[in-house]
Amino acid sequence: MEESDSERKTEKENLGPRMDPPIGEPEGSLGWVLPNTAMKKKVLLMGKSGSGKTSMRSIIFANYIARDTRRLGATIDVEHSHVRFLGNLVLNLWDCGGQDTFMENYFTSQRDNIFRNVEVLIYVFDVESRELEKDMHYYQSCLEAILQNSPDAKIFCLVHKMDLVQEDQRDLIFKEREEDLRRLSRPLECACFRTSIWDETLYKAWSSIVYQLIPNVQQLEMNLRNFAEIIEADEVLLFERATFLVISHYQCKEQRDAHRFEKISNIIKQFKLSCSKLAASFQSMEVRNSNFAAFIDIFTSNTYVMVVMSDPSIPSAATLINIRNARKHFEKLERVDGPKQCLLMS
Repeated sequence: MEESDSERKTEKENLGPRMDPPIGEPEGSLGWVLPNTAMKKKVLLMGKSGSGKTSMRSIIFANYIARDTRRLGATIDVEHSHVRFLGNLVLNLWDCGGQDTFMENYFTSQRDNIFRNVEVLIYVFDVESRELEKDMHYYQSCLEAILQNSPDAKIFCLVHKMDLVQEDQRDLIFKEREEDLRRLSRPLECACFRTSIWDETLYKAWSSIVYQLIPNVQQLEMNLRNFAEIIEADEVLLFERATFLVISHYQCKEQRDAHRFEKISNIIKQFKLSCSKLAASFQSMEVRNSNFAAFIDIFTSNTYVMVVMSDPSIPSAATLINIRNARKHFEKLERVDGPKQCLLMS
């Protein structure tokens, strides 16, 4: 079978027990040494061998670009990594090899170890798999083990490699798979996403997953809303600094592009990687035209902020000063154990 532009047969490279974060980046990369105060969340990444699990993980968390995932090898058994988010939140990511022998072991001899204390199960399906019945069987076995060991876990299904499907067929095929997966998942609930490493859909899915794990997200959103209203912004987005996943946003005006968040994540992440190849670090950016001005800047030690303004009477310097003045407050919000505060309008 010929390999396509998707990540077929590029399941996994041994990333090792530790990868230091890129120079100039915060603790958002794989394998960072963790303090005892970290809030760890166990995340299972499962699916058959060759479905693209490790390719997507490497793009999101290890600064790979899509074409470089072709050199990744197959996962052997289970590989563990720690991904730091927003200070104390740490994703304990279990990347589970999908060969038949390993899958069978997960449901028998390793069942309790694998499926105990799981916060999130992410199951990846190759949309062009010729063994769909076997894929569904393994998925149901995972659900049975989750129901027994971690009944409160959140379930996400990624229908992956959608770039291999003809564009006019993608909506129909995804809808059929989504209906099947939701039916098979009962009594558990699952959220389904279509994904590809070649476009922004990967960022949309992982942003949604990570959003479910942020412990103080409602408080964060409330303060982001107050901040947007105080500075009279059209929209404010908060990105995790290392991955550039969107973790919160607030819009005051309706925007036309429903996929703008993940597109921005993808574009800026690629730009950051280009900067790093030149031994430079990305810090801030201002984009302006006759309709709006967009500011992207380092916000806290773990985030970037994007502020969109359409009022021409508000100078750039005023917006940048407002961003700077809000930093200290949002730094406090990132501390899970920190004081519960609210940014109030004056």
